[in-house]
Amino acid sequence: MLKTCFSRRRFLAATGATTLGLLLRPGWLRAATLPVITKAIPASGEHLPVIGMGTSRTFDVSPGAETRTQLLPVMQAFFDLGGGVIDTSPMYGHAEAVLGELLQAVPHDRKQLFAATKVWTWGRDQGVQQMQESMRLTGIPRFDLIQIHNLRDWQVHLETLQDWKRTGKVRYIGITTSHGRDHEELELALETASFDFVQFSYNIIDRAVEQRLLPLAQERGVAVLVNRPFQRGELFQAVRGKDLPDWAAEFDCTSWAQYFLKFIVSHPAVTCAIPASSKVHHLIDNMAAGTGRLPDSAMRERMVKYIEQI
Repeated sequence: MLKTCFSRRRFLAATGATTLGLLLRPGWLRAATLPVITKAIPASGEHLPVIGMGTSRTFDVSPGAETRTQLLPVMQAFFDLGGGVIDTSPMYGHAEAVLGELLQAVPHDRKQLFAATKVWTWGRDQGVQQMQESMRLTGIPRFDLIQIHNLRDWQVHLETLQDWKRTGKVRYIGITTSHGRDHEELELALETASFDFVQFSYNIIDRAVEQRLLPLAQERGVAVLVNRPFQRGELFQAVRGKDLPDWAAEFDCTSWAQYFLKFIVSHPAVTCAIPASSKVHHLIDNMAAGTGRLPDSAMRERMVKYIEQI
């Protein structure tokens, strides 16, 4: 497992002076100096940090100066703290255009960025046009990953993406869902076709994918991206006013966000979780979940039981 360490000075510089007070909370500075955890993409062996960033809702704002004021420090902190995977989609309103604007404004190493988007339409020609538009909006001439969003016309788009991969227009291809009702079709797709990535919802209270999809992805050598890691905020409502257990320190956990994220990325089949963030202190908290130690299988069971008792 490849690991990288970031200095305290770089951690503070990533956020700006306005959030300095937030950063001095116990555990955050310590987490900033811990090694970043990465996992390998089964299809290639390439390593990715286990915490990435989603753009659904948070990046769906009008492009412009105000956008930069709100989201520029978030993007800067993401890269400075070792982030790699950024996931977007034409389904997310302005998200692709905003991502393109931020990528132009924030200094970063293109080799560090693992850019992922989706195709979400019907028909081959419409799919090609949509993917080309994603390139134009983001300014990314070749995406690292293009996924078929919510299985829409997936057999048709798979042929296009396979051709694009052969000709070097995209590096990896994937398929996604964020709806439990689509799990049977997603399972069929993974069993009958060849994908590098699959993306679906998974968190400590929504563990249905542990039964079949996670084992199937592992069996088929498919990397797993996890969306909705906080159940769209419901997990934080469930633990509001509750203390983090003392034993969370055994896996370098200092917040509920880290508790939820470390549970997800500690599953052997999961490659990366992609929480969405529009605030710097949330982004930093999320990124800390991808550092230090992860819970083992026994600890994961303990984590689940603790949440079930709350």
